[in-house]
Amino acid sequence: MRDISLEHARLHSRALKVVDVGGGTGFTTLGVVRYVDPENVTLLDQSPHQLDKARKKKALRGIKIMEGDAEDLPFPADTFDRYVSAGRSVMGNLVSLDCTLTHPMIESSEFLILASMHGSIEYWPDPQRGIKEAYRVLSADGVACMIGPVRPTFWLSRFFADMWMLFPTEEEYIEWFERAGFKDVELTRIGPKWYRGARRHGLVIGCCVTGIKTQSGDSPLQLGPKAEDVSKPHVNPIFVFFRFLIGTICATYFFLVPIYMWIKDKIVPQGRPI
Repeated sequence: MRDISLEHARLHSRALKVVDVGGGTGFTTLGVVRYVDPENVTLLDQSPHQLDKARKKKALRGIKIMEGDAEDLPFPADTFDRYVSAGRSVMGNLVSLDCTLTHPMIESSEFLILASMHGSIEYWPDPQRGIKEAYRVLSADGVACMIGPVRPTFWLSRFFADMWMLFPTEEEYIEWFERAGFKDVELTRIGPKWYRGARRHGLVIGCCVTGIKTQSGDSPLQLGPKAEDVSKPHVNPIFVFFRFLIGTICATYFFLVPIYMWIKDKIVPQGRPI
């Protein structure tokens, strides 16, 4: 549920200035404007095609839509009260959030799993730089709320996940936020209600990470200027076909796994892990 997830962003005033980074077609932004006046909302993404779709949505009229890089945000420091990054369609599969973890990380079997997580951070070349930028553009007492996938634990799921794209660990999310300067960092596991069991079963799960910026100004973490990749893209047709084939296999695997788990949920008696 999108609204349940956005509760962690603490959108308690319509006057808050909010930026949705990597928001794509504006699915998450649609949830934001239910709590915040559109003129106070900015949607940023690198894809002009995704942004064109966002511009066609009537509910997003009045917001500022712009193209930009999550790792080099085109805003001065202390610009926004809330930073949200949840990707293009991640929210659509969420059912509930019920387990909040704080650093240091501890194991818990009381959580829910998301089998088909889709955020924004997995496309970032340097996630730490992106989270540092989140800190910079927030004003003092501002809240960053990031939703993304988590690396599986089961060896086969982990193999396919690593071949597909970036899937950070829960510990990496916590570390990135704390290194950027955020305080009161919390990680909440999210996913569909049909999953019963423990993390060892290894499905791709999702998480919502929040942190508070307690002081104005730039992040205490210094990374230097961003290095631009000026190399020419690899256009070898065999290489492109191989990448397409691998991506198709990985996507198929993560499409079939939740179907399998859903069937097991219907068969295995309640109260037993699946």
